[in-house]
Amino acid sequence: MTNSKPHLYTALSPALLHLYDVNNAIVVIIDVLRATSTIATALYNGAKCVIPVDSVAKCIELGRQIDGITAGERDGMIAEGLQHGNSPFEYPREFIGGKTLVLTTTNGTKLLHMALDRGAGQIITGSFPNLSAICDYLVAQNQPVVLGCAAWKDKVNIEDLLFAGAVINRIRDNFHINCDSSQIAETLYMDARNDLYSFMKEKNASHYHRLMNYGLEKDIRYCLTPDAANVLPFYENGKLIVL
Repeated sequence: MTNSKPHLYTALSPALLHLYDVNNAIVVIIDVLRATSTIATALYNGAKCVIPVDSVAKCIELGRQIDGITAGERDGMIAEGLQHGNSPFEYPREFIGGKTLVLTTTNGTKLLHMALDRGAGQIITGSFPNLSAICDYLVAQNQPVVLGCAAWKDKVNIEDLLFAGAVINRIRDNFHINCDSSQIAETLYMDARNDLYSFMKEKNASHYHRLMNYGLEKDIRYCLTPDAANVLPFYENGKLIVL
C-alpha cells in the first residue's frame, strides 16, 4: 500500500536541486526569511500578483513597463535602485491592494527560476504564514513533492529546514518518504516547534543574526508565525497568484 503514495523529497539547498526529479512534482519554494513570507503576505493583502525575477535590472525594467511596485533585497538590505525591500510589513492592504509587486531576492526568486528551468510540474511558495494552505494543497493534489529550501547562497539554513519539517510533520501519512533530508528536517522541527524564535536564537542561526543586525526582530517573529497570511501562491505564466 505504501508504494501507491506519492514520494516527497526535501532539497536542503538550491545546489542540491539537480539531484531531484521535479518534472512531475509540485515544487514548494521555501525562503522563510523573508521572500516567501512576504509573497504570501502581499497576496493575502490583496496584491493582484507577484512577479518574481532573478535580477535587480530585470525588476526595475519590468516595473517601469507595467507600472508595478519594484522591490527586493540583496544580502538582507533593500537593493540599490529599488524603492521597497523584502519585509512583509512593507505590504499592508492599503498599499499593495490591487497592485502588482515585482520582487527579486538573494535566494528565493533564484531558486524559483532554477525549478522553472528544470521543468517543475507545478511551483508554489511556502512559509510559516501560509503553512496550512500549503499542507492542504499538497494532500489534495496527491502528487510527488519536492520541498525546495532556498537556503543562503547555497549554504543550508535552519529556518527553511524548520518549515520543511513542519510540512512533513503534518502531511507525512499521505506520502512515501524515503529521504534522509526530510527526516532531518522533521527531527529539527520537532525539537523547535514549541518556540521557533527562541530555537533560532539559541542555535545561533546565521540568518537570525543577519536580520537582527538590521533591527528586524519583528520580521523574524512574523515570518515564524503559522497561518498569519494563509493563501496559496501559485506560479502561472510568469506570475504568482492566489489559487
